[in-house]
Amino acid sequence: MVNYSIILGIAKIHLFSKFKQTLIATLGVTFGIGTFITLVSFMTGLNGLLDGLILNSTPHIHIFNEIKPSDKQPIDLLKAFDNSMKVVHSIQPKQNQLSIHNAIPILNHLRKNPKVKGVIPKVTTQVFFVAGSIKLNGVMNGTYPLEEDRLFSLGDYIIEGSIQKLANVPNGILLGAGIAKKMSVGLNDRIQIITSQGDIFPLRIVGIYQSGLAEIDDTHCFTNLKKAQGIMGETDSYITDINVKLYDMNLARGMAKEISKNFDLTAIDIKTANAQFETGTSIRNIITYAVSITLLLVAGFGIYNILNMFIYEKMNDIAILKATGFSGADVQYIFITQAIIIGFVGGIVGLVIGYILSSMIAHTPFETQALPTIKTYPVNFDPAYYIIGITFAIISTFLAGYLPAQKARKIDPVQIIRSQ
Repeated sequence: MVNYSIILGIAKIHLFSKFKQTLIATLGVTFGIGTFITLVSFMTGLNGLLDGLILNSTPHIHIFNEIKPSDKQPIDLLKAFDNSMKVVHSIQPKQNQLSIHNAIPILNHLRKNPKVKGVIPKVTTQVFFVAGSIKLNGVMNGTYPLEEDRLFSLGDYIIEGSIQKLANVPNGILLGAGIAKKMSVGLNDRIQIITSQGDIFPLRIVGIYQSGLAEIDDTHCFTNLKKAQGIMGETDSYITDINVKLYDMNLARGMAKEISKNFDLTAIDIKTANAQFETGTSIRNIITYAVSITLLLVAGFGIYNILNMFIYEKMNDIAILKATGFSGADVQYIFITQAIIIGFVGGIVGLVIGYILSSMIAHTPFETQALPTIKTYPVNFDPAYYIIGITFAIISTFLAGYLPAQKARKIDPVQIIRSQ
C-alpha cells in the first residue's frame, strides 16, 4: 500500500536538495501563469471597453421603415406580359413616409415580450445646427432620455451637464462634443435647429456628450421625444425608429427576422449591424489565448527538462529506494509529486504576480480626448481566469513530470549498482 506521507517527504527532500533547479522550474511556471493572467486580463479588459463603446450603446434590434423600391411593378400585374422580358427604367421607391405605421401597437406588443428588457421609440431626422454665422448639418434624435440611459448608458458619455436636465428641460438639447467645439458653444448656451421644412427652433444646451466615435460626436444630438415630434410638426404617434434591448443578445437575429416578417418593417439585429467589429473581437481573443497557452507550454517543457535532469542525477537514490523495498510505482509517485508541487507553488505565486501586475496596469493613467470617461487602462479581473491559470499550471506540470516519472519507474537498481 502506498504511504503518501513518506512519498511526499522524499519528494520534498529531492526538491530542497536541488534548490536552484527547483527554483528555476518554479519560476518557469510563475512566469507562464503571471504572464497569462496579466495578458488575458488586459486584453479582455480592452475588448470589454471596445464592446462597451460599440455594443452597449447599440440596440440589439433596430426597427425602422426603409424606403425602397417595390419588388413588384404595375406591369407585373398584367398577364399579357407573363411570358415576356420586362425592363422598367427609373424605378421610384413605393413609400415616401419615414414614420412607422402603427408604431404604438407595435411598441406595446414588444413590451409584453418576456425576452425584451426595454423598448425605446425615437424620432430621427436631418437638421441644421445654427449658432451665429456657423451652420452645420447633423442628425437630431428625439428619445426618452432616462430610458436611453438605462438601456444604452447614454449618461456615461456626458462630459458636461446631466441626463436628468435633458429629461426635465422641455427645450433642452444634448449636443455632441464635436458639434459644440466647431460651433464654439458650451453648457447653457442657445443654438437654433432648422428642419428640412425651414422651420427654426431655439434650444438650450443642457449637456455635451462624447462617445469617442467622431462620426457620432460631430453630427448627432439628443432631445426629448415630444420636443422632436413638435419640431417635426407631428403628433405623439409619429415614430421613425424603435430600438429594442433584449435580456439575451444572442436571440436578436431570430427575433429581428420575426419582427420583419410580422410587421413588414426592416429590423436589423446587432450582430448583422456590427459584423466586422465582431470578427475583430474574435481575432483578438484568439491571439490572446494563443499567446497565453504558448507561454504555459514553454514553461511545461522547461519543467520536463529539469525533471529529466533530476532523474539522471538521482539514479543512485532511485536504486537505493528500490533496493530498500520501494516499488516502481512508488518512485513514479515521488517524481509526479515533485512536478505537482512545482506546478502548485509556481501557479499560486504566478497568480499573485499576475494580480499585482494587472492592478498596476488598472491604476496607470490613460487619458485621451476620444474617451473622456476612461481614466485608466481597462483590466478584467474575472476570477475564472485565475481558476483557469492554477488548473492549467497543475495539469501542465503533471504531464511534464509524468514521462520522466515513467522513466524512473523502469530503472533497474541492479544495473545502477553494478555500474558504480
